[in-house]
Amino acid sequence: MIDKQGLLSAPIGRVLLNMSLPNLVGILTVLGFNLVDTYFISQLGTDALAAISFTFPVTLVITSIAIGIGAGVSTNLGRLIGSGHAPEAKLFLHDALLLTLLVLWSLAVLGSFCIDSLFSLMGAAPYTLPLIHDYMTIWYLGSPLLVLMMVGNQGLRATGDTRSPAKIMALASLINLVLDPILIFGLGPIPPLGIEGAAIASLLAWTVAISLSAYLLIIKRHMLTAAPISIKRYRHNWQKLAHIAQPAALMNLINPLANALLMAMLARIDYEAVGAFGAGIRLESILLIGVMALSSSLVPFIAQNLGAGQCKRAHNALMMSLRFVLLFQTLVYIPVALLHQQIAALFSSDPQVLQYLDFYILVLPAAYGPLGMVILLATAMNVYHRPMASLALNLCRLFLIMLPLALLGSVLAGVGGLMLSLPITNTIMGAACYLLASKLTEPAKKQQTASA
Repeated sequence: MIDKQGLLSAPIGRVLLNMSLPNLVGILTVLGFNLVDTYFISQLGTDALAAISFTFPVTLVITSIAIGIGAGVSTNLGRLIGSGHAPEAKLFLHDALLLTLLVLWSLAVLGSFCIDSLFSLMGAAPYTLPLIHDYMTIWYLGSPLLVLMMVGNQGLRATGDTRSPAKIMALASLINLVLDPILIFGLGPIPPLGIEGAAIASLLAWTVAISLSAYLLIIKRHMLTAAPISIKRYRHNWQKLAHIAQPAALMNLINPLANALLMAMLARIDYEAVGAFGAGIRLESILLIGVMALSSSLVPFIAQNLGAGQCKRAHNALMMSLRFVLLFQTLVYIPVALLHQQIAALFSSDPQVLQYLDFYILVLPAAYGPLGMVILLATAMNVYHRPMASLALNLCRLFLIMLPLALLGSVLAGVGGLMLSLPITNTIMGAACYLLASKLTEPAKKQQTASA
């Protein structure tokens, strides 16, 4: 096999750095979608900010499914490429994208019919439901494009190419940034569309991005070609995909579920806290971009090295990454702590929302280093073909520690007590994850059958 990206031979730190920098740009632009939408929509008032905050757990459900499928694609493609089975890798990617399209269109149709009932159940006030409906109707329409683009980009990353997906997402983010204020507030003959305009801007940006991703996969890289219909092959490849994708998707689904439960708790304490929490979650995504970039780089690196039988090199990369992310996120917290009031003021002018958001920004990022360690280990466990262990890790973090602490904190100290439960949970789990990672090894059976 030709090791064009140096995943199997070059120094670990240099390879991960070279892969992570483009990932950093790509993930920053993806998350910029949410922050740009939040900023412009917040100019419409507190009701609009609360409406977009309620949509975040639901939209995160769809993107979590995409992340789960992408994890299955990247892990299996990386192992197939690492073991020299390129033709099988192309067929696997074709079948994975076909399944993605079928699943997402089904979810989009179902979600479109359940908007009012679902968000009412989440605690949305009746006067915010029309705003939510305007946004989600358009968002559901474009969600299959978003997920196909995300999964297709994971196929590119599995080869070690992190630059092309980053460029695609940078362009999409720029389009969204330009169109958001025009469609939300209106310009010339274009009428102001409000919150609906933000969804239309995202839809147009995703359309451009999926077109570019398809061009790279089909025409330029020849990673995706037409394949004959084969029920036997579909079953085989979908089972391989599901082995990683189902637990990985469920793992990512429980995060928005936990956020939805936290928002429901907040809505019953103080409705303004919902808007603050929603803005805080989106800001959290930006502050964790280093973790996300490194996580995306670790998947193809570990997968290809395990596929090539270089297990020690894969484990060294994981441990090095855990130590790095703890130091990196600690350094990131320093300017955040110094500028927490100024950062909060970017997202709202409501005094009560500002008070809650200011507390969120000051307290929660202090434990983003340990949280990053949890994310990296959970990702690595999928690549090591231990997806159920990864799922169990997150279930333990969210439902055995975080939510009970959040409930206790809300009773004892209201909104502040609930928010404080999150960094406490992440600190405990970060320490536990480092100990677990030090003992993580490749199962002998998987080593033997990785290329089967």
